[in-house]
Amino acid sequence: MTAASVQAVSTDSTALRRAMVDSQLRTNEVNSPALIAAIVATPREAHAPETSRAGAYSDRALPLGGGRSLNPALTTARLIAELGNVTGRSVLLIGAATGYAAAILARLGARVTAVEESKALMDMARTALAGMAGVTLVEGQLSAGAPDLAPFDALIIDGAIEQLPAALLGQLAEGAPIVTGMNDGGVTRLGRAIYASASPSIRPLSFIDLECVRLPGFAPPERFSF
Repeated sequence: MTAASVQAVSTDSTALRRAMVDSQLRTNEVNSPALIAAIVATPREAHAPETSRAGAYSDRALPLGGGRSLNPALTTARLIAELGNVTGRSVLLIGAATGYAAAILARLGARVTAVEESKALMDMARTALAGMAGVTLVEGQLSAGAPDLAPFDALIIDGAIEQLPAALLGQLAEGAPIVTGMNDGGVTRLGRAIYASASPSIRPLSFIDLECVRLPGFAPPERFSF
């Protein structure tokens, strides 16, 4: 590919990101200049397998293989927006997948610890995030987090779960914001909470119903029935 061809591809990709921002994000309360700039600077196709890149800027989840998908850009953007200012803060990201959310958070100035349990997705994330400062990738069980690197100033779960594990909550600093997707009887919602060690349980309050990919390993224990 010639230098001119590379430049044309880069320009087209940037135009697609700007169109996505204007048609999908700004119309749905994603208006922070810093967040918009971080999203425009992050090529979404770099975080998708070859078979899914054609739909990188569509308003739907992107299949990643192995039963996993990348959240729609709007879903990830709304979750990040609800964290507030993350500059200089340590953020625990659960469900790193191929590193898209981690790249945006790092561009916002966060110190990101991104946890992913799929080796195939982790390999894609390492490639996509190569050379990017501010991101520590941790391969391990999603619901276990990264206790060795705690405490964290914020928690973002970039997918839908059924319950917040105590193991994750115990890795947060007092007053840390929590944003997550929630699977509620087959309906996916986005929710927000604030961590308080004195609270016996924390249930995020829903702020919008949106498509959100389901993450493995967060189902509550099955109850016996007679």
